[in-house]
Amino acid sequence: MSHKITISTRDNHQFEFYCNDKQNVQDAAEAANLYPPFGCKSGVCGACLGTCKTGNYQLDSYSDEVLSADAAKNGDVLLCCAIPESDLQITLPYDAECIQQTLSAPRDAEIISIEKIAERTFKVVLQLQDDPEVGLAFDFEPGQFVELEIPNLDLMRAYSLSNTPNWEGRLEFLIRLQPNGKFSNFLQQTAIGQHILVHAPSGGFVINKQSANPRCFIAGGTGLSPFLSILSRMAEWAENHPTHLFLGVNNEAEILCQQELTMLQQSLPHLTVEICVWKPEDNWKGFIGTPVDAFKAHLEKNGSATDVYLCGPSILVEVSTQAALEAGVNKEHIYSERFVSS
Repeated sequence: MSHKITISTRDNHQFEFYCNDKQNVQDAAEAANLYPPFGCKSGVCGACLGTCKTGNYQLDSYSDEVLSADAAKNGDVLLCCAIPESDLQITLPYDAECIQQTLSAPRDAEIISIEKIAERTFKVVLQLQDDPEVGLAFDFEPGQFVELEIPNLDLMRAYSLSNTPNWEGRLEFLIRLQPNGKFSNFLQQTAIGQHILVHAPSGGFVINKQSANPRCFIAGGTGLSPFLSILSRMAEWAENHPTHLFLGVNNEAEILCQQELTMLQQSLPHLTVEICVWKPEDNWKGFIGTPVDAFKAHLEKNGSATDVYLCGPSILVEVSTQAALEAGVNKEHIYSERFVSS
């Protein structure tokens, strides 16, 4: 039996397609040449999150790190796990421009720089190779991620871009090394000049352009990466949204990108940056605690009329979301992307 699926984006665009009762919604969309943001396609990354407003469905197995029992009870679904039992209407937390209608082939890129910028954290820069159709350009929305693939190692990982789209084919990433991580080992052992594949950009963790609210960005460690891209675009476009960034790290050795953040503050006079150190040395003069602590204090002082963007470990996203909801922030104005185990 075939069921009509209607997906609605944040900017009120609708797409319709059909899905049989042995097919998940993500696969059905792609069969109709629609590519909502996706990652693992196995229920563990959360990139294909939406909310089902009407209709019945079953969910295949998924990680409760990315979809809690309460969220599932309230209608949140992962498109790659949702099997329809009737017609469905699903809302998606991003604009229509994040839904691709063709899927670009992976691009060849060369590693031109690997720089240690903090404890267990590298800045990695890739240079795309010239493409006969599009040249060096690589178009994406600030906040999106790409999958990086090393074919000879059968290895693929997703990372958010930390720079903005450009015509030079330069891609920048902040990557935290993981103990015994395959990609981490690759980065530590590889030589500059190694070639890897860059898959098409994906993800819906992008700014809500229709909202005039102030913005709160909460980042855990390298969760700063998409915010650097978003803030750089805001600076390029001379945006004047009041914006507050809360960056959380465990200790001073993990603080990253201070120079970049200072330059962004110079370009964005309405940007404030709070670096939050959980367990600092005695001489630390900044905020002591988690970014959630600083965020709560900000909400108490400034009120809940804000858009909240969260990026980092699942626990950071969950606790920050709860703090925002308890302070009265509208659930529809909370956007998140979380780190999950590969």
